[in-house]
Amino acid sequence: MGSDVIPALRRGRGWRGAQPLLLCALGLAAGTAQAADGVFELGTVTVTGSPVPAAPASEAALGQQEIARNNADTVSEAVRLLPGVSLSRVGARNEEMIYLRGFDSRQVPVYVDGVPLYVPYDGYVDFSRFTTFDLAEIRVAKADASLLYGPNTLGGAINLVTRKPARPFEGDARLGLGAGQMRKAAVNLGGNQGAWYYQLGTSYLDADGFPLPKGFKDYKRQPTDTGSRRENAYRTDQRLSFKLGLTPNATDEYALGYVRQEGEKGNPVYAGTSAQRNAVRYWRWPYWDKDSVYFLSTTRIGADNVLKTRLYHDSYKNGLDIYGDASYGSHDPTSAYQDTSKGTTFEWANYSLRRHELRLAAHYKVDEHDDAGQFYRDVTTSLVAEDSIALGERWRLNLGVSHEKRDARQVYYWPKGSANATNGLARLSYALTPQGDEVYAVISHKTRFPTIKDRYSARMGRALPNPDLKPESANHFELGVSARPWAGGTGQAAVFYSRVRDQIQTVVVSSGACGGSTCDQAQNVGRTRSLGLELSLAQQLAAQWSANASYTYLSRTNLSDRRVMLLDTPRHRLFAAVNWQASALWELRATLEAEQGRRVSLDSAYRQLGGFGTTGFKAIYRPAKGVAVDFGVNNLADKWYELADGHPMPGRFWYVNGSYRF
Repeated sequence: MGSDVIPALRRGRGWRGAQPLLLCALGLAAGTAQAADGVFELGTVTVTGSPVPAAPASEAALGQQEIARNNADTVSEAVRLLPGVSLSRVGARNEEMIYLRGFDSRQVPVYVDGVPLYVPYDGYVDFSRFTTFDLAEIRVAKADASLLYGPNTLGGAINLVTRKPARPFEGDARLGLGAGQMRKAAVNLGGNQGAWYYQLGTSYLDADGFPLPKGFKDYKRQPTDTGSRRENAYRTDQRLSFKLGLTPNATDEYALGYVRQEGEKGNPVYAGTSAQRNAVRYWRWPYWDKDSVYFLSTTRIGADNVLKTRLYHDSYKNGLDIYGDASYGSHDPTSAYQDTSKGTTFEWANYSLRRHELRLAAHYKVDEHDDAGQFYRDVTTSLVAEDSIALGERWRLNLGVSHEKRDARQVYYWPKGSANATNGLARLSYALTPQGDEVYAVISHKTRFPTIKDRYSARMGRALPNPDLKPESANHFELGVSARPWAGGTGQAAVFYSRVRDQIQTVVVSSGACGGSTCDQAQNVGRTRSLGLELSLAQQLAAQWSANASYTYLSRTNLSDRRVMLLDTPRHRLFAAVNWQASALWELRATLEAEQGRRVSLDSAYRQLGGFGTTGFKAIYRPAKGVAVDFGVNNLADKWYELADGHPMPGRFWYVNGSYRF
């Protein structure tokens, strides 16, 4: 114990600085403490337990218990509970997208245990494909997302953190049924033997469709949705995850993880008023499969150094069948492509300087895209330096800088290209109390490299490639406070302002290469501005009553051309819930979700969607230790609302779940 703790005391860090090292020496390291809550701390990017006094986390965390309480089976259903987050539905591909303060999924990459998960070709992720059954928590970082995540965190980052067992044997199992013949099953098993541990999870989520809301009408000349259930809205998602870890001592950890995901889905047919022929598509995806294998480690070297590594290989296969009509009798040859990502990250943390926590990191990532024999390969590198400085007992300053480069090493037919970018981050915080209340200010400069699709897609012969696209860039400013303003209450408030330059937008250029006199082309012409407010409050009202609410105001402006609207995000969004612990056996929960001010695309113009509010109710019955049965209803009033034109969201949706934790 003395070799680690006493040098920390001699350097003047005091008890607060030496406490994490003392806990390590006693076998109660920060990672172990997190494991008691089932969180795989090695899979997080924000480091805790360093000799610098711990700062309040700048990332919003949504835990396993809250995810289950809201029946959030997918990542998209879970993150919508957080302020600043809204969902969008891409009707043509039946995908759910997440917007974080107006930044889409390409600009807010998603990770599993710190490993990049997004599809290399277009940067998108269908968040409804990723289930939450094996997750310990979901972390969302915004303007102050650590540069240690790596490239492309223009608007933030989302990290899906898996479980880590705390006991020699533990696990849970759950079964569920719901409207639209929804069926789900999941089992998680794990064990921690001290020097090593294992975690295994498997899940199955299946549905034939979903109930249509009251008053719904299919406006097509030849309607396809005339019954009570949405047609061609089926889905099947199966997932297997495994992790094996070694913990040879109190400070070091080595883990090998594997995730296999298989899916298929149908695409509900457009039901709106658009006159465009391509609005109506009869599509199905026979497979949507993903394999990920990764190795993570952390090793303490001496008293003042920690080395962390990430190695990963990720493959993604996708197939699309295009049919001629709603009979789905025959289809064109399956459109198939395959993406592969592989890479590594090395991070070195040093605590030798008094009141400093210095980190240096290097990222190397190779992205490959195979479109029926047409190959593309990008190589992206990044160097990062971050320093967390304890300016005093209450003041903390976080500084970061990174330089990134992307090279197109292999390109089918068109010229290669390269780009580079520099990012910066500064966060100043003042601790109001020792318990974690703080006020803070953030200024950051973030970038995003254009994807393979941005640069090279000919869009079915309608567009010209642009290999020389530059990265998009954004300057962020944020002021916020996180505090307990009164007894039983915990609140957060933030005001933010973001200005984007070189945003990639489609413009019309003169060219005969597309069969006419003009072509579309992606160019760095966009300048946009986003500003807004986030508020959240959780309140214990009485011994049996509690409530929480979050509100987001978001205003987005296209500075390049104010006549061109920015789409798919609401101006106002509210989520609220009330819980009543009626007895030791029963818990009741009511929710309200509302939004207003969402514009969507319609026939080369815009449509203002109507605001909506939906309510839900859930009852949880716990007849024995570890056993729970819950039943509930979403969209209780069976309201007809949309997130994209012509694509209704589910009507009144009932569900019943049973779970056993041991």
